[in-house]
Amino acid sequence: MRRGRTLHTTRRSAVVTLPPEETWAVVASGETGSQWYVDALPLRVRRAIDRVALGPALRRPPPGRPLLRSGDLVGFWQVTEADRATHRLELVAQLRSPGRVTMRAHVEPHPDGSRLHLAVTLDPRGLVGRVYELIDLPARETVMELLMLHLLTVLRRAGGR
Repeated sequence: MRRGRTLHTTRRSAVVTLPPEETWAVVASGETGSQWYVDALPLRVRRAIDRVALGPALRRPPPGRPLLRSGDLVGFWQVTEADRATHRLELVAQLRSPGRVTMRAHVEPHPDGSRLHLAVTLDPRGLVGRVYELIDLPARETVMELLMLHLLTVLRRAGGR
């Protein structure tokens, strides 16, 4: 797994043995039931923190169709991009936060199957947002690591090694 970060963005990428279309089908799945972008442990913890912070703590179910679409509301996310042609997914968090939290996933071809890229970005608002951004960086790194490991486990179960 490759790791990267800036003050605003935490990134992970990994090679999956599934072809890009199959990897995309898992990453952007809108099927009813458990989905990585709703039920992964770090996201359940974040939802609980939102509840304590008097935020909405949303847990909306997937729409029940093969793939997510722009405009869908799932978990505490709003889908702002779900492009099957480019295999790009963008989710914006609807949480109590001093800034905008965006998660992006991208799947691209790789000689061994596909490469999955995952990134979480915090665009802080105001002075409180800037301070939060510094304090939140270690937590964001941990959340991203656990989230990527969870997603890779889901992909392995789908047939990728």
